[in-house]
Amino acid sequence: MADYNFQEIEKKWQTYWEQNQIFNAQVDPSKPKFYSLDMFPYPSGAGLHVGHPLGYIASDIITRFKRLQGYNVLHPMGYDSFGLPAEQYAIQTGQHPAITTEQNIQRYTEQLKNIGFAFDWDKEVRTSDPSYYKWTQWIFMQLFNCYYDKVDNKALSIASLVEKFSVKGNANVHAVCDEDTPEFSAADWNNFTEKEQQEVLLKYRLTFLAETTVNWCAALGTVLSNDEVKDGFSERGGHPVERKKMMQWSMRITAYADRLLQGLETVEWSEPIKEMQRNWIGKSIGAEMVFQVKGQDKLIKVFTTRIDTIYGVTYLALAPEHDYVGELITEDQRNTAEAYIENAKNRSERDRMSDVKTISGAFTGSYAINPFNGEEIQIWVADYVLAGYGTGAVMAVPAHDERDYNFAKHFGLEIRQVIAGSMENGSFPGKGGTIINSGFISNMEMKEAMNKAIEFLEEKKIGNGKIQYRMRDAIFTRQRYWGEPLPVYFKDGLPYLMDEKDLPLVLPEVDKYLPTEDGEPPLGRAKDWTYKTPEGEFPLEMSTMPGWAGSSWYFFRYMDPRNTEKFVAKEKENYWGSVDLYIGGAEHATGHLLYSRFWTKFLYDIGAVSIEEPFQKMINQGMIQGRSNFVYRIKGTNTFISYGLKQQYETSAMHVDVNIVNNDQLNIEKFKAWRPDLADAEFVLEDGKYICGAEVEKMSKSKYNVVNPDDIIERYGADTLRLYEMFLGPLEQFKPWNTNGIDGVSKFLKKLWRLYHDNNGEFSVSEEKAGKEELKTLHKTIKKTQEDLETYSFNTSVASFMICVNELSALKCNKREILEPLAVIVSPYAPHIAEELWTLMGHKGSIIYASFPEFKEEFLVENSHEYPVSINGKMRAKLLLPLSLTKEEIEEAALKDDTVLKWTEGKAPKKVIVVPGKIVNIVI
Repeated sequence: MADYNFQEIEKKWQTYWEQNQIFNAQVDPSKPKFYSLDMFPYPSGAGLHVGHPLGYIASDIITRFKRLQGYNVLHPMGYDSFGLPAEQYAIQTGQHPAITTEQNIQRYTEQLKNIGFAFDWDKEVRTSDPSYYKWTQWIFMQLFNCYYDKVDNKALSIASLVEKFSVKGNANVHAVCDEDTPEFSAADWNNFTEKEQQEVLLKYRLTFLAETTVNWCAALGTVLSNDEVKDGFSERGGHPVERKKMMQWSMRITAYADRLLQGLETVEWSEPIKEMQRNWIGKSIGAEMVFQVKGQDKLIKVFTTRIDTIYGVTYLALAPEHDYVGELITEDQRNTAEAYIENAKNRSERDRMSDVKTISGAFTGSYAINPFNGEEIQIWVADYVLAGYGTGAVMAVPAHDERDYNFAKHFGLEIRQVIAGSMENGSFPGKGGTIINSGFISNMEMKEAMNKAIEFLEEKKIGNGKIQYRMRDAIFTRQRYWGEPLPVYFKDGLPYLMDEKDLPLVLPEVDKYLPTEDGEPPLGRAKDWTYKTPEGEFPLEMSTMPGWAGSSWYFFRYMDPRNTEKFVAKEKENYWGSVDLYIGGAEHATGHLLYSRFWTKFLYDIGAVSIEEPFQKMINQGMIQGRSNFVYRIKGTNTFISYGLKQQYETSAMHVDVNIVNNDQLNIEKFKAWRPDLADAEFVLEDGKYICGAEVEKMSKSKYNVVNPDDIIERYGADTLRLYEMFLGPLEQFKPWNTNGIDGVSKFLKKLWRLYHDNNGEFSVSEEKAGKEELKTLHKTIKKTQEDLETYSFNTSVASFMICVNELSALKCNKREILEPLAVIVSPYAPHIAEELWTLMGHKGSIIYASFPEFKEEFLVENSHEYPVSINGKMRAKLLLPLSLTKEEIEEAALKDDTVLKWTEGKAPKKVIVVPGKIVNIVI
């Protein structure tokens, strides 16, 4: 093969890898393990664009490098295949979402294989496969059958809790449970009916059914997560979303809040991602207390981290969804307050938290009594207070909290600054008058004042010290069809689990993928959606699990995907353990990563796995942005002006498909064929060309700047794509895609190929011993590549390959001693060409079984120096001498050199200056 035929080479090796299952991973205790994982994709109909493979390429390079270092590597791929887009398509077309999903998966798989990833496709999983979601259902059942014990600080079985109740009641049970859980004795428990007992247990279970405020989208017929709502509308379709209370399944992730915080200290993640999780969990140490409503038998509970500022409270603020709001509104305030509440309740909590500019609220007309001084304070409704965080009520101290201050300022409410001892800390200087604390708080340090105030609360039985978390229990159901069915049936209105032997509970056939006419979820359309037990036939749960269910444990299933007896065999999980390298987007920092960590800790508690943290090291890859191109139309015409001439006309810019532009030059004929309205377009050119404008933007179909990797691979090859994506810049940074720069990488691979071939294009590698400069170039590259791979600095490795090949080409090197290890070094980045060169050099089998070359420092140690010799200030000669020579020996060698003798004309020098390892200066 004379020329570098990348298309033929790449197909050859992709077929070889697949047929020989080169990347199939098995447990091998004789080797150290390395588990490399990518956040698995949702297979959309659009397929991959060039931004998607960035993280996959990086993990693939590390995977191949680790194999060369002797590691046993697990590098799987699968699909997060339940999703709203497939369901929406099914609603529109009537086609079952499984069909669309399967087509999309085939497309993704083809694209991924074309890029040459070292995935173990034998381990592929799909969350929508019943053999997979059987185990998602099984994990749900384990959560249902467990509670969280505060003494043991872990999940324990509900059966053990029932035993405690039957012997001693719940007075001395220290467990995570609902706040309204009643206290009962053993006699009470034993006298409860089955229904009453099950109702109590629901208050303890780690997955439970409760009335919850949710984002309800009537048009989509489902509950949406906060991430799926923007400014009161669904992100998908732009449909109105309202906040309403519904019975929903939830996961008691809050039970694990402290362990989730502590676990962050044991993983190697970026500090920004850790901080995002800490903020989301939001641990606060403070006090919970009650304010009596004036003239009513109601107590409003608040949580505060600054009870030392109690004398600065000037109003209470309640969330629009607070249970008491309707009863607190007086007749004179009703119209204003109810209109405000109707508007506020449909804004998502995420929008309300992020919106610091909009200030809105309404006075209820009612007053509360400050329990410390008996003062009457107004009760307001404000959307900056969230029903799901804390108690849904805030004691507002405007001088010591920015949101309280902005609200008070906007509505003309009193602002008091609390000053006593060190308690002015955290206040906003100059924001209102002051009041000096009195009694037990006056002149105390903040911590001491807090403790004293909490003592007062507990003594008066109006509050207590408390640790609070911003994180809420995770809603676990969606009113959709395309999701995992919950293995739950209802008897007397209460949930019971199916028998494990009946798993999986498979999605039934339905006539439509819409809610029923009665507003029930789509599963309500199934003909026989019931569960048969010896006691009778009972209705099954009609909601399905959310998208995050299957993705919260998939990393375990990859270890043992075909096991029908367990979700993962113990010996396999013990061997593979935590994921050693996890690469994915930072957008999953507070969703997927928290849920995965929660489920892993739970599975650890029940002895199902041996690890508490699923992902030991994680890298968040940046985004590859699109490079948009623009054409410029003279307003009111169909004439387009080239970029350099557009200032001479009144034009408007228009996005143009980047695939009909090359190096910013427009293909005019393809442009005319692009859209019917452009067929008669006219052009004003510069130098006979139409030059487009360019701008970096997010890659998106609407901007016509999406680049399909298939097109790049067809034109340049997969190895070029892989190298180029790494060459664009550091992995974690955002960077623009620019096809203009890909030619240089393509030329590099052709130059690498030519090193192994003679001038006639025939393969030619010499057995001659390598020279010093060749060895120096090789080992410099080994050192740089290994350092880069260990620090995930992929872009600088590509640059070092280019330097290496340039230097070896200049040396006309074709020696096996150099070129064989060079192929191995390059192989993680450009595996196809490396495999071909490896075979041409006479090796049997894949280069993956080679060893990464050993770096030898000795080849970089300089033992000679080329001295520039200056005579009367002008450089006249160069002299290569050993670095071991003394000054005297260097001077002697210089004065004997023929070129130096020629310029000195036999005259004795007046002065000779020698700087060892630097220069020789001769003055005549």
